[in-house]
Amino acid sequence: MAAASSSATATNIMLAIYEKKTNSIDLYRPLRQYISYTYSEREAVNLEDDLSIVRNLRSDIERVPDPSPTTRRDLLISYFKALCLIETRFPISPDRDHINTIQFTWFDAFKQKQKAVQQNIHLEKAAILFNLGAVYSQLGLSYDRTTVEGRRLASHAFIAAAGAFAYLRDNASTKASMGNSTTVDLSVECAGMLERLMLAQAQECVFENTIAKGSTPGVCSKISRQVGLYYEEALAALSAAPLKDHFEKAWIAHVQLKAALFYAEACYRYGLELHEKEEIAEEIARLKSGVSALTEAKKSSKGAPAQILDAISKLEVNLNRNLERAVKENDRVYLMRVPSPSSLPALPAFSMVKPMQMNDMLDASKEKMFASLVPDSSAKALSKYTEMVDDVIRTQAEKLQQGSELTRVRLKEMDLPDSILALEGNFSLPEDLKNEVEKVQASGGPAGLEAELQQLRDLRRVNQELLIQTEELLQKEAAEDAQFRSQFGTRWTRPQSSTLTKTMQERLNKFAANLKQAGESDARIERSVREHSALMSILNHRPIEAALPSLSRPIMSLDANEDAIVGALKQSLRQLETLGAQRAGLEDMLKEMKRKDDILPKLMTSTGSYEDLFRKEIAKYDHICEEIAQNIEAQEQLLMQIQAQNDEFGAVFNLEDYKASRERCYKQIQAALAKCKEIKDNINEGLKFYVTLQDAINNIKQQCSDFVMTRNIQCREMMEDVQRQMAGFSFQERESPGPYPSVGQPRPTPRPSPQQITEPQSISHPPPQTPYYRPPEQPMHGYGHPPSPYTAPQQPPPYHVHPSTATPYPPPSSTAPPYPPPHAQQRPPVGHEYGQPAYPGWRGPYYNAPAEQPGSLPRPPYTIPNPYHPHQSGYYKQ
Repeated sequence: MAAASSSATATNIMLAIYEKKTNSIDLYRPLRQYISYTYSEREAVNLEDDLSIVRNLRSDIERVPDPSPTTRRDLLISYFKALCLIETRFPISPDRDHINTIQFTWFDAFKQKQKAVQQNIHLEKAAILFNLGAVYSQLGLSYDRTTVEGRRLASHAFIAAAGAFAYLRDNASTKASMGNSTTVDLSVECAGMLERLMLAQAQECVFENTIAKGSTPGVCSKISRQVGLYYEEALAALSAAPLKDHFEKAWIAHVQLKAALFYAEACYRYGLELHEKEEIAEEIARLKSGVSALTEAKKSSKGAPAQILDAISKLEVNLNRNLERAVKENDRVYLMRVPSPSSLPALPAFSMVKPMQMNDMLDASKEKMFASLVPDSSAKALSKYTEMVDDVIRTQAEKLQQGSELTRVRLKEMDLPDSILALEGNFSLPEDLKNEVEKVQASGGPAGLEAELQQLRDLRRVNQELLIQTEELLQKEAAEDAQFRSQFGTRWTRPQSSTLTKTMQERLNKFAANLKQAGESDARIERSVREHSALMSILNHRPIEAALPSLSRPIMSLDANEDAIVGALKQSLRQLETLGAQRAGLEDMLKEMKRKDDILPKLMTSTGSYEDLFRKEIAKYDHICEEIAQNIEAQEQLLMQIQAQNDEFGAVFNLEDYKASRERCYKQIQAALAKCKEIKDNINEGLKFYVTLQDAINNIKQQCSDFVMTRNIQCREMMEDVQRQMAGFSFQERESPGPYPSVGQPRPTPRPSPQQITEPQSISHPPPQTPYYRPPEQPMHGYGHPPSPYTAPQQPPPYHVHPSTATPYPPPSSTAPPYPPPHAQQRPPVGHEYGQPAYPGWRGPYYNAPAEQPGSLPRPPYTIPNPYHPHQSGYYKQ
């Protein structure tokens, strides 16, 4: 794995393939001996230069003298062409009459402890093709991919690498894997995987250039999606045998993360295009799908490069930001129903790359090496025979595939075997529809809506009670102020309560209006539940298949042959299944025969016509071809028979009416799912609204409590001044200087005027964190206040005395001060009406209140960190 500098998508880290390693071998001596023995010593002398070239090429392959990828590429191409010429002139095999002293040894590129040792040139050719693809991949990484031109060159190199691996898969992998000693890296599966991987990296370079050129989001989305598809195809090959356990986990993690990353990138770009078109619902679904893909991929990110993980994190932030924006716009403006991601069509993709055709580059027909040697007729004959066998196998495989596809289409047209299963009570829903139903049922289904509605009612009642308690605080303080103002007249000089509580009262009125409108919305939800309960009741069936119509037997029958009709149809279907299993076995037999079919020894010893030998050998496949033809013919006859039996079955059991009824049931289930989801979304929005509103009311209730307490302190001080004046204390104050001057004299050090008591918004107090409910074992202490010069035994203030004993104010002859000093002031005990819980049992299972710890205060039942904004709710609008 190699990394390069960052690019437009910050994911410019790609994979390069390392070359296979080999052991040193001597080609010069065995080839020269063969020429001298088979042809003449003079011919060997004449071909000395060609033999030296082959020796030097093989030596350079072994030593890797020049690390330059371009030089290495040219060396591999030259040597591959030389191998093609050697293959047609020099028989290399274990046979006694062949060149049997050469053993090619190549080590696996990914697990170098594994090696293949063969005495045939096919392994050598396959290894050279593999190394050619590897060098092209290294060449792609060598370019500066931070520039447009560098990315273009890198893309071409990866395309060439894909072409080399494709050529390996189609022309050399099978031959190289026929021996007993093979390696996985040269298998057809590995070559195909590497081709997909190189195409993915080439398309990725194109995508980076597309972003750099500022192409439209739609174009970028299509190209990005194709990158993801190529990575997904490579990942599928890596996850299956024989590659499953052959590669390092870092490889698999890299490919898996890249697949998810570019799928999410396509969702992100496609979402931008949808936003421009104002198709907000689909945009939300696409963005959710992208976020889900990244979240799932990160679970398997162990060993992945940090650059890819960083790119995933950045893309996830962008997706979530756009998703949040789209959801808000949809809630406020569009109000469109968001489809599920599974119901969306596949993202459009467009491939900008394809494997390079290597035939011309690797064509050795124009090379002059060993031109004086007559080509080995046996090698040519073997090549011709191999082509004949390939043609037979290809033709028969196509017939088998066509037969299987024809069966599938015909049975689907006849609705088989679904109609038979329906008659037996084995109903089934389409997979996607069944998954949606199971999700709804797992969350409670329609029957669970009533419990959620009760949660709405409870939360609304909690808010209403909090609002009433807060209003009563202000009303009680205002009533006491008005009573004292009426008793003392002009002596009662502090501002009226209504002047100071105007802002708080306005906020309480707004909350009351919000609650009223929320109640109307709740009523609409409950009405919708009642109106659509019959529609949604179908989702209460468990399993959901119980709601499907049944295919029943006819009530009246003239000849009572229904069982015979059903039995004959079942028997025919079993026969059809047997024919399908036979076709699979025939295809396997063809492949096994080809794998074992080696006529090279016969060709080398044959003295007669090659054509006679070909006819004899190719006849081995005739009996399989005949069995395939019989199978196809029997299937055609059986399908015609099944068609007639199914027509009779449909007429007797009224199959058309059943199909229509089943389709209507499917549509009803889909409608019920849509309505249930709509109602659940509305209820969830309502729950969010009430929880947020509760925090806002608790906040203003705390402000009102602070305001009332401050007014009570002021009331006590003013009462003391008035009582002194009424008791004749003004005369004594003239004899000794004090805080109160003579009547008519200005006070030297006036105390704070009543006008200094401002609205609660300007009162400095800590953020409200105390809940409106406190358990009995933890009494609530009041707020602390500045010390007062008055010291007296603590007595409850008049507005906290029980109503049965309270008096508007104490008589003048009272020996003790009527109000306790401020520092003795405490909040009402738990028994006070404002200390009671909002409603009994609020610590039920829905609210999940945490267990209280000693010395700690219980948290409110609902805690939402965001402040309440009465005009930002998309569910309850004014």
